[in-house]
Amino acid sequence: MIDRWFFSPVALGRIAIVRTIAYLFVPIDVFLITPWALAHRNVPVELYQPLRIARLLALPSPTHTIVVGLCVALVGCALAAATGRAPRVLGTLVAVLYLAWMIVAMSYGKVDHDRVGYLVLLAVLPTVGPARWGDRTPSERAGWAIKATAIAVVCTYFLAAWAKFRFGGIDWLTGATYTKAVLRRGTIFSDWTVHVPYLLVLAQIGTIVFELASPVLLFLRGRWQTWAVLFLFGFHAMVYAGLTIAFWPHLVALAALLPLERTGAWLRERRWLSRRGDPVPPGAART
Repeated sequence: MIDRWFFSPVALGRIAIVRTIAYLFVPIDVFLITPWALAHRNVPVELYQPLRIARLLALPSPTHTIVVGLCVALVGCALAAATGRAPRVLGTLVAVLYLAWMIVAMSYGKVDHDRVGYLVLLAVLPTVGPARWGDRTPSERAGWAIKATAIAVVCTYFLAAWAKFRFGGIDWLTGATYTKAVLRRGTIFSDWTVHVPYLLVLAQIGTIVFELASPVLLFLRGRWQTWAVLFLFGFHAMVYAGLTIAFWPHLVALAALLPLERTGAWLRERRWLSRRGDPVPPGAART
């Protein structure tokens, strides 16, 4: 039974689309979302405090040459992998290089938890092998990759709740965490909340309940899972609107749980029909 759950087949077309999104996200992340990681090339190596994994692997300190070289190699491999060619080789290179990039980024006193799901996604994508847009062929390898990503996504939420209790105790529920966040980073969409008694405390309680209940996502199927994922996207959109905080890598991993193969099949069919010069027949997008 556990095998059937863990290896529930998923269409290869979803893997093809997720690969494109995941690999094209790399240069966006490097140059737009976390450009401060590249800025570490000019930081004195004395300030480098390697993460435990860096110490275990005995990785060298990130000098200017290492950081720039790693950046060029990562972006180059990611753009090549986005083409879908040599998925195992290029995908593995991207996964290893991005992990090294995250070690450089997070070894200066700040570790972001929104990278867990994305790192797992990059690690499992090469295991699937070739996949093409619009391919509806069910694959247990693809199913395993998506399930592993889903587990990482759920762990991101569930362990976030555990961390809140670990460092803030039970008082985190009734504390002023959200109030301070709004006062520091609030927008026109959230500034008003500090004037409503107990609203932000209720929001904190709701967040904990939602995070602790996140494992339910692993057992939803079909449209129920799709609606749950869309709800999570809505939650993150609300957080971004109110606090300008977005977990972009996490959202990329979360997108892997959507039935993207349907979109891929529709786009591929439209392109094929347009090449033939034939009109798209009614209902073609639903095939």
